[in-house]
Amino acid sequence: QVQLVESGGGLVQAGGSLRLSCAASGRTLNSYIMGWFRQAPGKEREFVAAISRSGDMSYYTDSVKGRFTIFRDNVKNTVYLRMNSLKPEDTAVYYCAHSTAWGAPRRAADFGAWGQGAQVTVSS
Repeated sequence: QVQLVESGGGLVQAGGSLRLSCAASGRTLNSYIMGWFRQAPGKEREFVAAISRSGDMSYYTDSVKGRFTIFRDNVKNTVYLRMNSLKPEDTAVYYCAHSTAWGAPRRAADFGAWGQGAQVTVSS
């Protein structure tokens, strides 16, 4: 069973950058699509980005395209989310999760093994 632990969150000013990490234990990640989701107070959890098993394909929600980059290191069993040009509306708890689905899943229901989350706060 996979356990995921996010890290790298924090407080940053608008326009700043952060890099989130998602470290896995229990099983190797190379058999899973890996995704990042976020949840702001009072809102539903929303898809942010995901990356294929080999890392050769990634996809994003429109609001973060060109600013966020998801990448993975299957040797280190870790997935990352680099976030540039952060905006106050990016403030949320960010979660990583894995998926055994095929194609390009975006629904939270298609992902599992959620980590505890990392708080990202962007001040204006």
